[in-house]
Amino acid sequence: MAHAAIIDGKKAAASVIEAVKAAAAGLEAETGVKTGLAVIIVGDDPASHAYVGAKGRMAKECGFNSIQNTLPAETTQEELAALVATLNEERTIHGVLVQLPLPKHLNSEAIVQSIRPEKDVDGLHVVNAGKLATGDLETGLISCTPAGAMLLVRSIHGADLSGLNAVVIGRSNLFGKPMAQLLLHANATVTVAHSRSKDIAGLCRHADILVAAVGRPEMVKADWVKPGATVIDVGINRIAAPEKGEGKSRLVGDVAYAEAAEVAGAITPVPGGVGPMTIAMLMANTVIAAHRALGKTAPQF
Repeated sequence: MAHAAIIDGKKAAASVIEAVKAAAAGLEAETGVKTGLAVIIVGDDPASHAYVGAKGRMAKECGFNSIQNTLPAETTQEELAALVATLNEERTIHGVLVQLPLPKHLNSEAIVQSIRPEKDVDGLHVVNAGKLATGDLETGLISCTPAGAMLLVRSIHGADLSGLNAVVIGRSNLFGKPMAQLLLHANATVTVAHSRSKDIAGLCRHADILVAAVGRPEMVKADWVKPGATVIDVGINRIAAPEKGEGKSRLVGDVAYAEAAEVAGAITPVPGGVGPMTIAMLMANTVIAAHRALGKTAPQF
């Protein structure tokens, strides 16, 4: 049976949210300013609306002023850019977030890069990416999913990863690259494996910390995992589950959980692992941005 400690992302996220609430309340008591988050959603993709709804509810729970801008699918690049420009100038808004993916006719990269770096709570602006790459974790904002995954790594290994080998599978700007930077900043020895890598399994077997973010269901098998390793599964894949009935599906990660859990020392489940951390770190980034905007010392998470 499974030997690995299960890393509870729901519990970790709840403790981040408690700290965010306290920080937001403290800031408001001191300055009279409510932390403000604006979320922009274009079109009617149901998954995107579900995410945005969850973000809005969480922001309200944290005591934020939460604004949702819902634009029709046929919104032009100019209209969207104009809204971002307005929110960039709006003093009561400390975080601006554009829900991706945008409809096909829009250039999402141009929109994301037009958000002011200090309000870019998704951590996707090149200025924030650059600050992370150069080791400036004090003034930048870090992409939410890697920040959350890193918090889970720290819960097992502490803040200093000196002497530990880390392997990140995936090199996306959204996750793989910033995750590698965070691990490097914490003194791990980092390998980034990806679709063009030779013998990924062999690379993974050396990993004390193995982070999978490729979007391939249950790709990482038990024999890829070094005994006792910490396994962080960032994948969210919906696969058919005929055993649950016709047309039913279930969520799985990029790691074959049941078998990997017999070898790993600690492992994140899917769902309930990294997922809940993403939205918690979005709230953390927003309250950090609000503190900085008001010249106050930002809380650390």
